[in-house]
Amino acid sequence: MRHFQFLILAALLFLVFSGCEQEKGIAGGDSSGSEYEAEYLSQDEVELLRKDGHGSFGSIVTADRASGTISVIDTDSDVVEATIDLPDGPNPAEPMYVVWTPFSGRVFVGDRANNRVVVFNDRDYSLEGTVPTGSGVFHMWADARESQLWVNNDIDNTITVIDPRSLTVLATIAIPADLVAMGGKPHDVILDPIGRRAYVTVLGLSGANDYLLQYSTRNFRELRRAPVGKDPHLSLTFRNPYLYIPCQNTNEVIILNRFNLRHVKTLPVPGAHGAGMALFANRFYTTNLPGGGADGLVAIDTRSNEVINTTDTPYAVPHNIALTPDARRLYITHSGGSSDKVSVFQVGRGGQLTPAGDITVGFNPFGLSFAR
Repeated sequence: MRHFQFLILAALLFLVFSGCEQEKGIAGGDSSGSEYEAEYLSQDEVELLRKDGHGSFGSIVTADRASGTISVIDTDSDVVEATIDLPDGPNPAEPMYVVWTPFSGRVFVGDRANNRVVVFNDRDYSLEGTVPTGSGVFHMWADARESQLWVNNDIDNTITVIDPRSLTVLATIAIPADLVAMGGKPHDVILDPIGRRAYVTVLGLSGANDYLLQYSTRNFRELRRAPVGKDPHLSLTFRNPYLYIPCQNTNEVIILNRFNLRHVKTLPVPGAHGAGMALFANRFYTTNLPGGGADGLVAIDTRSNEVINTTDTPYAVPHNIALTPDARRLYITHSGGSSDKVSVFQVGRGGQLTPAGDITVGFNPFGLSFAR
């Protein structure tokens, strides 16, 4: 009860200090706190997001890019319990990334070859439909409340915004012309926990930097931008006001305040690429994609913002990361045309990472997500 009362008080205080701010002027200080944005969510929402109905038990779903399938891995046994073909389209399916929406009970899979998102029921993986996107589907993300799903399209340089409940397209956003003129393409995307702001990385720019864009999810306008390192990806946690941005080609993880995009810290991390973090956890994980497996997985404490552990991965090209909701088990796709492996790690106290085996899935496992 005291914890619930604290959340209510925190919400009231936050609204007092921020409610009169216009959206372009939102500021979030550089202090971190437990469940930094959980005060915006109901207690039921927080509990569902913490437990996802099953604690750490559920599935990890991988997008097998070269096989046209998704693999559903049982997290209790680490056995593939289903391999599911994406539906037919004009071209052979090319699944890229996976997003799970627990409230609506859906699994979204981006199909790059057919310019669409494929929607499955998360209980029996029956097909619920498809939603058209722009050309060149890549990363995608939905906010915790499932108000919007953002899909980056790197061929026509747009973002498709989808309502994950009604499965309708809300908007198509063009990447800023000045960045496109410099060779920029949208790549990674993430939304803040309550879906007020979206963040998109634009890579491939001429010059020393790529860019991070901050958007309003209300009117889909660009609010701010910040230069970052090369080949940037994104992660965030409920527990502090930061964005964690691994930049592979400049060998660093950049930490920005996600409200005002001010620089907080830069950590040297070789080949930093993948970005994974449980919503309520205190550790961020990235992969050293080009390192051949040596020091392939890196853990960063999000309270001290320091590297606390590195470990080798059993295969090369450690790519994308997903964790169980309790942050005790971590899964990594190892990508490449002939690769078919997902490696598993047990996460111990203090961020200790212990190899816990590997799983054979479809070819070129790419994105992955925890699901019910």
